[in-house]
Amino acid sequence: MTVLPTTILDELRTAVQGRTWFPSEPEFDEVHRPWNRAIDQSVLAVVEAADIADVVTLVNWARGRGLSIATQPTGHGATGRADDTILLRTTRLNRIDIDPAQRTATIGAGVKSGELQSAAEHGLTGLPGSSPVVTVAGVALGGGLSWFGRSFGWVGDSIRAFDVVDADGRARRVSATEDPDLFWALRGGGSELVIVTGLEVGLQAAPDVFGGRVLWSGDHARQVAEVFRTMTRAAPEALTLWLELLHFPGSGPMVAIDSTYLGDKEEARELMRPLDALPTPLSDSRAAMSVAELGSITAEPTDPGVGSSRAELLTSLDDGALDALLGSPIDPLLSVQVRHLGGALAQPTDNPHGALDEPYSVYMFGLPVTEEAAESIEQKQAVLARVLPASGRKPVTFLNPYEGLADALPGESLARLRRLKDERDPGRVFRGNFSIAD
Repeated sequence: MTVLPTTILDELRTAVQGRTWFPSEPEFDEVHRPWNRAIDQSVLAVVEAADIADVVTLVNWARGRGLSIATQPTGHGATGRADDTILLRTTRLNRIDIDPAQRTATIGAGVKSGELQSAAEHGLTGLPGSSPVVTVAGVALGGGLSWFGRSFGWVGDSIRAFDVVDADGRARRVSATEDPDLFWALRGGGSELVIVTGLEVGLQAAPDVFGGRVLWSGDHARQVAEVFRTMTRAAPEALTLWLELLHFPGSGPMVAIDSTYLGDKEEARELMRPLDALPTPLSDSRAAMSVAELGSITAEPTDPGVGSSRAELLTSLDDGALDALLGSPIDPLLSVQVRHLGGALAQPTDNPHGALDEPYSVYMFGLPVTEEAAESIEQKQAVLARVLPASGRKPVTFLNPYEGLADALPGESLARLRRLKDERDPGRVFRGNFSIAD
C-alpha cells in the first residue's frame, strides 16, 4: 500500500472545506470501508466534500499530483479497485428539490433512492429498486433496474441532466443537448469519466400503488414457482413480480412472491388471483402503500455487512430452469431472486446497455462469513449459472467484483466508452468500480 507523506496530506486537508480522514487517524478504519465488508480497499485518504466547490478543488489537487479519485457516496458496488486512490464521499451533496408541475426532481449525488421517494406526497415517484439506501446517482450510472422498470424502463433513462466535474476540474451540466456523448455514457456506462455531483430526475405519476410479499414454506416452492411463471407470461407492464427462494439462518427453506402494481388494490388483487389457489401462506403483507414504503417489501439490510453475489440474465424460465432452481436446496446461499423483466426494459433505448431482451434475471446471494463459506457460496453460484439458461451478460449494477463491464455491455458500447475515457480523462484521474479500459 502506498502511503502519502504527511506534508501532502496536510495540503489536502487545507485545500478542502469538507472533512478528511487519513490512515493514521482512529476513524479512518471505519470511514474508508465499502458497504460490502467482504471487499477490502486500501485508499490513501478519504474526503467528504462539503459542496461542489470541494469536488472541483479535489480534482485539481489530485490531477496536479498524479493521483486518482474513486467516488463512493455510500460504498455500494465497491470492487476493490479503489486501492491507492483518494476516496471521495458525496453524502453531503443531499439537496432534494421537487417540481410537481414539471414532474422533476433536482437532487444531489448523495441522495438515496428512499429519500427521493419523498415525491410520494405529490403523487409522484422516482424509479426505486429493492433497497432504499443506495444512491440514485450510483444506480443511474449503472443503468439501473427498478420496481417500475417494466413500465418506464431503465433508471438511467429517467435522468434528464447530470451536474458533473470533469477531469479538467470544470463544473458543468451534461444533457441530451449539452454533451450528448457523455450523456449517453453516464446513463449506464459506469463512473470513470467524470464525478457526478447532481442530477435532474424525471418523475412518474403514482397515485395508487399496491405491493408486498406473500411467503410460503419451501415445501410449496414448485407450485409457487409455476404460478409465478404463469402470471408473468400475462402480466401487464404495471405489474412486477419477483420470485424469492429463501433460506435464512435458523429457519427452514421458504419461497415468496414479491410484487408491486401501479394501480388500485382491486385491480392488483384480480391480476394476482392465481395466488389464491396456492396453499395457505405463512404471511401476506400486500396492501395499498405509498411509494415511500417500497423498501419494506424485500426488507433488505440498511446497514453494511458481508455479502457474495452473482447475477445472470435468463433467456427463459422453462421447466429445465425451474428444475435447476428447485432441484436441490439453495443452501449455502441465503437467497435466490428471479425478477420478471420485459415491458419497457425491452424497448430500444440510447444508453450503453441497450434494450434488455432477456425476460428474467436471477440474483444469487450468500454470506461469506468464513473463507470456507465464501468458497462454498461461489461454487453454488457457479453451478446454478452453468445449468440455467443464462444469456452470458448482466446489468452493470448486478456485476460482482470478479466481473467487468465486458460482462454487461455490448462490445460496441464498450469501445465507445473507451474512446471517451481516452478523450475526457487521459490522465486517469477517475477510477470507477469497474474499469472502462479493461
